[in-house]
Parts: sequence; structure tokens; C-alpha cells
Amino acid sequence: MDKSMKKFMNVGIVYFMAYPETIRGEGPILETMKKIAVDDYFDAIEVGQIKDPVIRSKAATLLAGSKLQVRYGAQPRLLTTGLNPNALEETDRLAAEATLLEAFEEAEELGSPGIAFLSGKYEEVTKEDSYAQLVKTTKSLCKRGKEKGMSVILEIFDYDIDKAALIGPTTLAKRFADEITSEYDNFGLMVDLSHIPMYYESLTQALDPIKDYIVHLHVGNTVIKDPSLPGYGDQHIRFGFPGSENDTAELREFLEHCIKVGILQEGKPKVVSFEVKPFGDEDSDVLIASAKRTLNRAWNEIEL
Repeated sequence: MDKSMKKFMNVGIVYFMAYPETIRGEGPILETMKKIAVDDYFDAIEVGQIKDPVIRSKAATLLAGSKLQVRYGAQPRLLTTGLNPNALEETDRLAAEATLLEAFEEAEELGSPGIAFLSGKYEEVTKEDSYAQLVKTTKSLCKRGKEKGMSVILEIFDYDIDKAALIGPTTLAKRFADEITSEYDNFGLMVDLSHIPMYYESLTQALDPIKDYIVHLHVGNTVIKDPSLPGYGDQHIRFGFPGSENDTAELREFLEHCIKVGILQEGKPKVVSFEVKPFGDEDSDVLIASAKRTLNRAWNEIEL
């Protein structure tokens, strides 16, 4: 592709995954966040919970001065605690809702225009009940977001391999987005390249039916061929990891398809963030450099 990728996307990174020692809202947050802030390859950063209000205030100042677009991922608030926004027990559902409502305040302080989250685990026999609970939670979030002028994004995950989340297959994601957006216009979907193989869909199946709802993208990798392989599941391993699904060619195909169906449009860039995590003794900074090289090569190979 001869045109700059920056005409089509704001390149971001899921900061708390690249530096997983910060995922619980603690650790060397300011030191590692600064590494992204000084790297002008990036246009956006996805941050998560920062528990210490003093550190959070300093992070907000750092991010404001960086001119990075900030996005807030509330997924760790659920994944590190076991809270479930579609829990059948109402007390449990409300606990998940409460932490997500709290996330709006942090997101606003850090400069994000909204929050992203994921659905929770479910049982097949009570799937419709779980769906109804997720609708209840999401409408509550959208109502709060509407009051604050902020958005709500649901990320689609695997439904039976690792996170085993309700949403889930694209058909259900579309049904859900149809229902929520019939009442709220501040809701959208997020698709992750690394998750698509985990819910057994082609790019056409995973993207085309919901293309008008997709407002944010992640790109990463997964190992799913054999549960005995290193890195199996939703571990966000680097591109080209042994036995994995995604490398330069797959990233190129994904971006090419997103452009062809209008998810990515010239002059209307969406945030497209790396979601990669060090495996074993891998170094975060090297991992990030590797991801950038993969994207550069993939973009150069796009033919449209």
C-alpha cells in the first residue's frame, strides 16, 4: 500500500497487556507508560485501572501532554476479579455493573471518551437468561455514558476455549448490537484479530455482518491448534509465535478486508491497537518493536 497507514488508522497499543505487571492497576505504571508516550509510532494508548489516585493523576498529566488518543479498557476489572456482567444472580451482576460504572470516572480523568468491556461466562442451558442480564448491564452503562457524553464498547471474545464469554459468535454480537443501539447510539463493538480463530469464523463471517457496529480494533495472535502447545488460548502471544495462527500475512489480510468492507476508511481513522503480551522471559520492549515491524510489513504488502 503506497498510502500512509495513518490515513486509515490511529495505531495504538493495549498498554496493560504489553506491560502485564501493571494489569491490576499497580506496579511501574508511570515508568512504562512513558515508554509509549515518547514513541511517536503510536497515536493511541489503551489504559486500564490505576488504583492509586496520586499515580492516576500523574498518568493523566503525562497522557494529556503526550497528545496520544486515550482509550480505557475495563476488561481487567472483570477478568482479574471474576466479576460477570451477565451473572444470573442479580447481586453478582450488580457488582460487575458497579465496577464498570466506576470505570467511567477513571476513564474521564485519564482523557478517554468511553470504556470498553467484555461479556462474562455462561451456561448453554441458561444462555438466554445470561443474555438478558448482559442487556440490563449494558443499558445501564450506556445510560451513564450518555449522561457523561461517553461511549461504551463491547469486545467480542471466544465462547468455549479460554475466556468462554457469552459474546461470543458474531451472530449473537449482531443481535446484541441491534438491540442496544435501538435505544442507545453511544454503543459499538470491538473485534480482535486474535479472537477470530477462537470462535471459528472467517474474516467475512466475523466482520461483514457487524461492520457498521465496529468502532475499534485489536490485532494480535493466538495458539489454538493443540491445548498442549505453549501459549495455547487467549494469551496474546507475539505475531509469528511457534504453532500460532497469525503473522504478517494474516495481519495483512485482516487490514485489507477491513478496508474493502469500509471498517477502515481513508481520512476517517479508527484506533487499531496491538494486543500482545510477553511470553515466558520475553521482553516487553522487544515485543512492541516486533509488533511494529509486523504491521509495517503487513501494510506494505496490502494491494487494493
